[in-house]
Amino acid sequence: MKYEDKNNYASSLDVAEYILQQKGPISPLKLQKLVYYAQACALALDEEPIFEEPIEAWKNGPVVRNLLENTRNQSYVTSVCSGKPYLIDEELQNTITAVLIYYGQKSGDVLQHLTHSEDPWLDARNRAQINKVSSIDEKNKEIISQEKMKEYYSSLDEIN
Repeated sequence: MKYEDKNNYASSLDVAEYILQQKGPISPLKLQKLVYYAQACALALDEEPIFEEPIEAWKNGPVVRNLLENTRNQSYVTSVCSGKPYLIDEELQNTITAVLIYYGQKSGDVLQHLTHSEDPWLDARNRAQINKVSSIDEKNKEIISQEKMKEYYSSLDEIN
């Protein structure tokens, strides 16, 4: 991974804060989906993740639990106080900016619908059903595989 400060790795909160600095206040749902797409595009284009935290396949789409816990009960997120966007190098910032250009004008509901139609989320939800993880219990969700994300999003024309 490429980071400006080799002793600190970027987190989902860093990515979220970078997005908020570019877009301004947005809903937690939309922020979750933009962070997901930032990670997906980094895997597809840069062949590396931006952050290490797992992305879980929840009923409402991909969720990074740490980000959820930091934005819970907010109508609109204006800032993620502990986010440090300066930890993300310029190349990965460019990837996130490209994500914002492509996905940033879409609503959280549209982004949620998109993720529900894409293989990485679908595969993880199917694994959850096979493993009999209750769709009501959001605490034990299947992880969306970084490898599956890389494979799927690398194959999309709009990403490449």
